[in-house]
Amino acid sequence: MITYDDFAKVEIKAGKILSAEKIPDTDKLLKLSVDFGEMKELVDEAGNKTMISAPRQIVSGISMYFPEPATLVGKTCMFVTNLEPRMIKGHESNGMLFALSTPATPENPSGNFSLLEPQPNIPVGTKAK
Repeated sequence: MITYDDFAKVEIKAGKILSAEKIPDTDKLLKLSVDFGEMKELVDEAGNKTMISAPRQIVSGISMYFPEPATLVGKTCMFVTNLEPRMIKGHESNGMLFALSTPATPENPSGNFSLLEPQPNIPVGTKAK
């Protein structure tokens, strides 16, 4: 059991998957580019400042459920966004995809799997409460 204060530290946001690709030489990993509506400042050589979109890279072990990673592009899902960055097979991951799965059974050898997808009217960057 954790306290409510511990749970309140977890930041859960809606993010739109911009790209998805299998990480070579792995069975499970996909590299996702995800838009959370975050912006970063870009400064050119002349000192001019421009705000640009700053998608995050997230590595997720869901390849077995998405043999065609492109089917994920355009989906808005829920992610934990305040985890410390982590290197996974040489790729930095800056968050964690929320999903549900059940174990395999003789009747259902691959088990069940579901992404947590908010309603279409929820904009990217919206925090779960």
